Amino acid sequence: MNQRYSIAIHGGAGTIRQGEMTPEKQNEIEKTLNRSIKAGINILKAGGSAIDATASAVVVMEDSPLFNAGKGCVFNSAGFIEMDASIMCGKTLDAGAVTCVRNVRNPILLSQELLTGSRHVLLSGKGAEDFARKAGLAFEADDYFFTRHRYEQLQKAKTEETVQLDHSGSNDGKFGTVGAVALDLAGNLAAATSTGGMTNQAEGRVGDTPIIGSGNYANNQTCAVSCTGIGEGFMRSVTAFDVSALIEYKGLSLTEACEYVIHEKLPKVRGMGGLIAVDIRGNIAVPFNSEGMYRAWCQQNGEVHIGMYRE
Repeated sequence: MNQRYSIAIHGGAGTIRQGEMTPEKQNEIEKTLNRSIKAGINILKAGGSAIDATASAVVVMEDSPLFNAGKGCVFNSAGFIEMDASIMCGKTLDAGAVTCVRNVRNPILLSQELLTGSRHVLLSGKGAEDFARKAGLAFEADDYFFTRHRYEQLQKAKTEETVQLDHSGSNDGKFGTVGAVALDLAGNLAAATSTGGMTNQAEGRVGDTPIIGSGNYANNQTCAVSCTGIGEGFMRSVTAFDVSALIEYKGLSLTEACEYVIHEKLPKVRGMGGLIAVDIRGNIAVPFNSEGMYRAWCQQNGEVHIGMYRE
């Protein structure tokens, strides 16, 4: 047994300013982040797998209207919601991912079903939804995913002819892509990520979240990574795998690799956002090049740390 565990979660990165956040809203977000990470911690402490811990942490955020995943997703340009998610096992390098799915309550659980019950890694649209039905996963009607603010965001974006992160501009408690990374007591790593994409994005647009190596990656030889931000930049730089490669091939530490990728490489491809990562020794890194990133992390001592803004 490894005899140590570590876990980190994120709820999105972007224009996050303390002066625009009410104490009530900040408390609501902190409480949800705390519930999310505790869901993962409880599994890890009991000897459960990193896969189950990361999936459980992400489910809490998918079920909250505060985050751009599951229930709180943003609308695309056609006026409906399309969701992406992925999960990866660092021990086997098995992965499951879905893109452009509708009405699936928890896309991360669908990704997990693919990881364990399919020879495929990535399914899209109707094919992914059919797989979810066969697996007995929960579906919800359109109104479950509808939030008034998300709809108003879409109308504003259409008027301005823009595509935007849901946490750009005024902060009112609706934030972005969610994810979790973990090291379990058996010494295995996992990463999970889920998102509703960007407000007013083209129908059928796929971001980095379901692309293994771009927005999500785990390898027991190195680390587990979950990314958040403008997906096109993370795809151009294959960010999640790049962190792992810098550790494996150049011998960088987790912190060195993450800092280099986020602050040196990502800006060169117009990439904005951040990531969370944990290595095989339980070290954690949570770098971002945006004004803020919703994040929480915990190591073996059990102390939960929660952050939102630049320190």
